[in-house]
Amino acid sequence: MARGRGDAVALDALDRVYLRRCYELAERGRGGTSPNPCVGAVLVRDARTLGEGFHRRKGAPHAEVEALHAAAVADLDARGATAYVSLEPCNHHGATPPCSEALIAAGVSRVVAGCLDPNPRTAGGGVERLRGAGIVVDVVGAPEAEALVEEFAVAVTTGRPYLRLKMATSLDGFVSPERGRRHQLTGPAAGAFVRDLRGAYDAVLVGAETVRVDDPRLTVRPARSRHLPYRRIVLCGAEPVDPASNVFVPVDGYAPTIVLAAESRSAAFGSLERVAEVVSVPGDSPGGKLDLGFALAALRARGIASILCEGGPTLAGGLLEAGLVDRLDWLTAPLFLGGPEAVPVLNRANPRTRFRFDRVERLGEDLLQSGRPERK
Repeated sequence: MARGRGDAVALDALDRVYLRRCYELAERGRGGTSPNPCVGAVLVRDARTLGEGFHRRKGAPHAEVEALHAAAVADLDARGATAYVSLEPCNHHGATPPCSEALIAAGVSRVVAGCLDPNPRTAGGGVERLRGAGIVVDVVGAPEAEALVEEFAVAVTTGRPYLRLKMATSLDGFVSPERGRRHQLTGPAAGAFVRDLRGAYDAVLVGAETVRVDDPRLTVRPARSRHLPYRRIVLCGAEPVDPASNVFVPVDGYAPTIVLAAESRSAAFGSLERVAEVVSVPGDSPGGKLDLGFALAALRARGIASILCEGGPTLAGGLLEAGLVDRLDWLTAPLFLGGPEAVPVLNRANPRTRFRFDRVERLGEDLLQSGRPERK
C-alpha cells in the first residue's frame, strides 16, 4: 500500500510549495477534463523548475507528460529530478500511455503525489510500478489534492454522476413569497458564483417547475469551449413542459437537452422528442415521483460524470431524501419572506443528513455555506 494513507509523510518547505503549484495547475483544467480528473505536475531538480503541465482534456497528454515535454523543449534533462503531481501517476493504458512508464523512462528519482487514485481498480498501481523501478514515492493524502478529484471519486465508485446541489433561501427558509412567482433572492456576486460553477460540470439539472416559472437557458456565461458538449437536464416527472421553453433552444457547444420522464407517462412526452432526448424513468406513484437513483444511473450511462443541480424545493428535497447529494451550496439572502403563501426551501425532505461545511464566506450581501455530507 502506498505510504501516505495513514502514515505521516515528512515534507520540507519546498515540497509544500511545489505541491501547491501542482494544485494551481490542476485547476486550469477544471471543466475540461471530464470524465478524467484534474491533475497538475511540476518537475524539479536542485530547487529549479524544469517543466510544468496539467491535464487539459480526455485524450490529451496527462500532466506528468506535459511537464516532461516542457522540460525537453527547454533542453533540460529530467534524470534525477523530483516529479510533483497532484494525483498518483496512472499505470494503465487508456487514451494515453501510462504516466508511470513515462516517469521511469525519463529517469526521475522521486515522485511526490498529493493523493492516491480514488479509482479502486487502479489505486496504488502507479505507486507500486514506480517503486518497483527504484523510484522513491511519497503519497501525502492532502485534503487539497483530494478536493481536486472529489467529483471523479464519486463517478468512478458509485455508478452515478457526482451531484452538487445549489439552493438559495431567505433567512427564514423560503425561496419565494408565493408559488408560481419568479423571485430573485440573491445578488450579483452569488449569481456570478453559480454561473462559474456551471462551467465546471458536465450538466445542469432543474425540475419542471423551474422551467415553467423561470424559463431559464441554463447556459454557461460567458460561453466556454469544451471538448465534451455540455448537457442541460429537466426532470419532468408526469407532465411535460412547453417544447418552446428556452432550455430546448439549440446552443453551440451543447448536446440536446435531456428530459427525465415518468415511464408510465411516456406517451405524453411525444411533443418533446423533437427538441430533446427523452429518458423514461420508473416511478412509484401516479403523480410521477421518479426513482432518482435510476435517473442518475441512466445519466451516467450517457457519459455524464458530474451534475450541478439548480432545482427547486421538490427536486432538492427528493435528492436529499435519497442521499444523492455529494456537495451542498447553501446561499442565504439577508431578508425574510415569511407569509401565508411563502414557498419553503425544501419540500417533503427528511434527509437526516449532517453536512460538514468546508467553505463559508460572503458573496456580496449573501452568505455561502458549502460542504459535503458526513457519510456513514
